[in-house]
Amino acid sequence: MSFIPAAFIGAPEGDTALCLLPAHRLLLEGRAYEATVLSVIGSYGAVIFAFLFLIPFFFLLSTLHLYEILQSHILYILIGISALLILTESFSERMEAYQAILLSSSVFLLSGVFGCVILNMPVHSPFFFRSSTLFPALTGLFGLSTILFSLFHTPEIPEQRIEEPVMEKGEIVKSVISGSALGSLVSFLPGITSAHATVMAMLARRNRDPEQVITTLSGVNTANVIFCLATLFLISKARSGATMAINNLLQVQSWETVIPPLALIYLLIAVSIASAFSFFITKYVGKQFALQFVKIPYRKMLGGIAIFLSVLVFLFTGALGLLILLVAACIGLIPVYFGVRRSNCMGVLLLPIIVMLWGAV
Repeated sequence: MSFIPAAFIGAPEGDTALCLLPAHRLLLEGRAYEATVLSVIGSYGAVIFAFLFLIPFFFLLSTLHLYEILQSHILYILIGISALLILTESFSERMEAYQAILLSSSVFLLSGVFGCVILNMPVHSPFFFRSSTLFPALTGLFGLSTILFSLFHTPEIPEQRIEEPVMEKGEIVKSVISGSALGSLVSFLPGITSAHATVMAMLARRNRDPEQVITTLSGVNTANVIFCLATLFLISKARSGATMAINNLLQVQSWETVIPPLALIYLLIAVSIASAFSFFITKYVGKQFALQFVKIPYRKMLGGIAIFLSVLVFLFTGALGLLILLVAACIGLIPVYFGVRRSNCMGVLLLPIIVMLWGAV
């Protein structure tokens, strides 16, 4: 369900946007419903993959001690992944290779320095809510920046066609498997997100069609959620907000035998039931949204969302959070305007982690 607002909200005008999200591209082609269907196919395929691969995942982390092996080289892994994402920007068709690498490295370093500056800043909510500087930072880098760009370049949203996507089954399977495999990897590596996993999966696939990107991204996100659950029980590390909440609510037992702990079994049952229902619910809601979306005053909606995000940031992080949000949005506008990957903004997390690990060597 989270794909629907991501697909319909914040799409910049096609003639002026140099970096257009695949879902937004299909929206501007009148194919938002197809994007929604591709998303649910990728997500449900990832659920199937995750349940099939869960026991091998247990052996990799528990018996073969993959996490401990990677943990001892995590500094070089993070540097290597960061370099890979920056250097592969040279494949861009929109600009010269050196320009793309220069821009992407600048975005990565700028957001990284920004992360180093704000990460340990104390934020105080005027209403005693608890949060951290990451909330306004990530909201500005990836949310508010897109909305602000769209406000200045309001697109002409066409009538949406309600058609099922036409794709080869083999291509769908490849996207699901590559996305799910990379989603399982980022479930236990710190600082690496679903955006990075999607880029790496598409590099491995060598297919940049928006349909394939959407399917792969959905597979990455869904697999990441399930494998984050397994990671919590395997290495006692919470790698997502949901697993942090579970860790606070439940007494997490270590997964030591082939049969998962009872709490994890219950959670997996809930996942399987929810995914089956969400497959049909998301398709239905996506269809209704596509039919009604052209009737919505797009600019007013974006303005309302921008105000809502700002109010939310103030409630949880106060005036300092608003300042962080503003700076983050300015940084987030750079990749949107110049047409480089916004995943480079994850330097806000990666660079502080790299600096911390480097200091510990």
